[in-house]
Amino acid sequence: MTVKRVDSTDHDFRNLVQFLDADLAIRDGDEHDFYHQFNKIDMLKHCIVIYLDGNPVACGAIKPFDEKSVEVKRMYTDPQKRKMGLASETLNQLEIWAKELGYKKCVLETGIKQPEAIALYEKCGYQKIPNYGQYVGVENSVCFEKEIH
Repeated sequence: MTVKRVDSTDHDFRNLVQFLDADLAIRDGDEHDFYHQFNKIDMLKHCIVIYLDGNPVACGAIKPFDEKSVEVKRMYTDPQKRKMGLASETLNQLEIWAKELGYKKCVLETGIKQPEAIALYEKCGYQKIPNYGQYVGVENSVCFEKEIH
């Protein structure tokens, strides 16, 4: 396994995000356009791509949320490479990077139609919190946070 820190201009990161968006379009159905507007990647400066045997298989990103927190975005693992700990390692690498940048907390939003993601975040120590920002009142959103200091 190789971990690479990139920004959102990275070709492999962009390709993995295309697969993520295709999957989310199916899962989110009519609500996809609402969520998609909050998932633009053109300004992401802190992205992770994980490679197995030279092939990009997982990704994630963080972006500033507030003075003490980053928001985890664009988490994805190739479906044929799941159950290998890649998503946990992606999340771990993002948390390490956030700590290096001086942040104390990670927050994130995922959908109730993504039970694998919910299970991952709970397994990795994230706690459910009230929906924040644009997700307040959105029934299909679930928000989490984790202290990382």
